[in-house]
Amino acid sequence: MKTTAVIMAGGRGERFWPKSRNSCPKQFLSLTSDGETMIQKTVKRLMPLVDIEDVYVVTNAAYKDLVLDQLNDIPEENILAEPCARNTAPCIAFAAAVISRKYDDATMLVLPSDHLIGYEDIYVNTLKKAIGVAQEGKNLVTIGITPTYPETGYGYINFGQESGAAYEVKRFVEKPDLPTAKEYLSSGKYLWNSGMFVWKVSSVMADLREFMPDIYEGALRIGEAFGTPGFTETLVKEFTAFRSESIDFGIMEKASDIFTIPGSFGWDDVGSWLAVERINETDDDKNYTEGDVITVDSKRTTICGGKRLVAAIGTRDIIIVDTDDVLLVCSKNNTQDVKKVIAKLKEEGRSELV
Repeated sequence: MKTTAVIMAGGRGERFWPKSRNSCPKQFLSLTSDGETMIQKTVKRLMPLVDIEDVYVVTNAAYKDLVLDQLNDIPEENILAEPCARNTAPCIAFAAAVISRKYDDATMLVLPSDHLIGYEDIYVNTLKKAIGVAQEGKNLVTIGITPTYPETGYGYINFGQESGAAYEVKRFVEKPDLPTAKEYLSSGKYLWNSGMFVWKVSSVMADLREFMPDIYEGALRIGEAFGTPGFTETLVKEFTAFRSESIDFGIMEKASDIFTIPGSFGWDDVGSWLAVERINETDDDKNYTEGDVITVDSKRTTICGGKRLVAAIGTRDIIIVDTDDVLLVCSKNNTQDVKKVIAKLKEEGRSELV
């Protein structure tokens, strides 16, 4: 059976402001020293599994040119441009309907565009296992990440009995408080929810039909119009009518035959500026710097410089990001509050800075 990949690349990456902007969000940025962007890395590590002509990128219409520029080997018709943001369920339904026009059935890898993987061979082998489980029947497979500490910023997967190469999923749980996260970690029965899925197109379409019939019907109409002169009109009409819904809530929390495969391949969702020091080398004082930077008696400081010199003296646990029009100075304890700055800018009508 043909294996396809769907890369979800419509996010705004607000927690990486001011480098991540509406005009060029996180997935199109390079955050590592090799110069490759997040989405380029995502596609590159799939090449042992998927032919390039079977890679699809679902993104906002505003980012289509960015995708074409950074992934110029992917056929242009495989860039599925959403007219508006509607969360992961409509995104996946759109892609599944298009793929089903090309193949009677296919295995479908569904992956975020802005994660990093430390051990790509292990990652590929984990996906191979998931493909095998997905092809055994109507199984929906999610890749869970073996937790290494009590993280409160992720959803969790509670897994049960082992079944072949996978484990049965008992339930999905929302982001916990710290005591609950510690319980999850010590139990050994919970995984971080990575947002990576593997299934047959026929399987996810059947569940869309059962649990989200309105989105299923609309996706079918989009798929039928794909490649015709009326496609854009049909896409805008149907997609804008979809409710915003996650695939987790819409299907994964309701369907049967849900399985998970634990992954230990150096996964990082690069969720905030704190990730920069995790994914890059730091100096002896745990500082990470890029650009024209001088540090004096600074420790555990992340500095991403721009065109001018940045000098940091006596700083501790600080993040500094310098761009042409914005300087961000943030305590490491408050990285999640970057979104609050964006909210204030929107309130003040300063959209050019968002």
